[in-house]
Amino acid sequence: MDDAELTKLMTTPMTDRNARTLERLARRRLKRDGAAFVADLGVGLAPRHRSMPAGSDASAAFDDLFDHLVRLLAVTRGPGHVGELLRLLAAGRPDDPEHDRYVASLLASCQRPADLAPVYEEGVAASEELRACLLHELVLRGVPVAETPGIASWATSPHWRDHPLAALPLVPAEPERDPDLPAYSVDGSSCGFPYPDPEDRYPAPRLDAAPAAAVETTTAATARAVAAAVANWAEHPEEPEGRVEARTFAYPEPLEPGALPGALVALGLDCLTDLGELPEPGRKSAFGVVPVEAAEVWRFLFAASSTGGAYDSASYGAYGRLHAWRSLAALAGVPPDAPASEVEAHVRACTWYRFGAATPWFHRVVWDLGVLALSPDRRRLAVLAATTTD
Repeated sequence: MDDAELTKLMTTPMTDRNARTLERLARRRLKRDGAAFVADLGVGLAPRHRSMPAGSDASAAFDDLFDHLVRLLAVTRGPGHVGELLRLLAAGRPDDPEHDRYVASLLASCQRPADLAPVYEEGVAASEELRACLLHELVLRGVPVAETPGIASWATSPHWRDHPLAALPLVPAEPERDPDLPAYSVDGSSCGFPYPDPEDRYPAPRLDAAPAAAVETTTAATARAVAAAVANWAEHPEEPEGRVEARTFAYPEPLEPGALPGALVALGLDCLTDLGELPEPGRKSAFGVVPVEAAEVWRFLFAASSTGGAYDSASYGAYGRLHAWRSLAALAGVPPDAPASEVEAHVRACTWYRFGAATPWFHRVVWDLGVLALSPDRRRLAVLAATTTD
């Protein structure tokens, strides 16, 4: 690209129409001139963006264009793409941790691990947040990061031990099977929905086997930890219909499996208010409790955090993994500072269930979640329910 052409592009008024024109140009020139052209375009426009009024149409048009340039370099494999992407990020989003999480997901999904080594090179303008998130995005995809050239030295270095993600193991744990990870293209993304169908019907449970009354043991800290994976459903400003209920209970005697539905109804949970009269045993009901493996619960929790709810409340893979582990640990009754091996052992020892109900509390669209953890002695029950809608 010669200086005259670059100057013309840099002075183009930033409107939605012109942004789309520049997007199409970037696609064409990436094939012809390589990644440097795409980075030059974004780097050259970045100073103008900083002078635009926040929230203006011009600023929004640039944001869309910049996101397109980032995605173009991140999802397309080619020589120098990762290095040029880092140069683009340093100019346009130098201090944006949330954007780093998004970029890490793009890179891990679309680039070969060997091509990601530039992110971890000394002297490269890559943030520690991007490096940490990319590392755990790769772990989720089964990459042996502690053995991968160009990544291993950073991954195993103690210098980032105070980062929140450093508490996670560098090898997937047993429950982390088959995570629902997004697929990206330049134009969009897709992801799975592992949540149970809200229209599921269950064998009508017996409610006459309720045990002795439970004592609620929920503390504010426990509730926050149990709800870590679904906090974005209730706290994100664009999720006004999000609701979360996270509670723990203790029983004087062990809970028998057949008594669990009755015990759940007797707890006075908000999510089961106005449950209504259930059909006779042998018929189907919208309320039910089903045993599941811990891996299935982890998939629910991971998807809830990583992909978010109905709106843009995604935490992406690395923090989705962290939040899922925090919720799983709290459901299993593990202290928040316990090592990963202890969390995994307690999770294996618990008995896990999911539940569903057609009550006014649940929106019954897609994003409905109800999980239970019963301790090995069957005297502690942890409950997490969440719902949101579009």
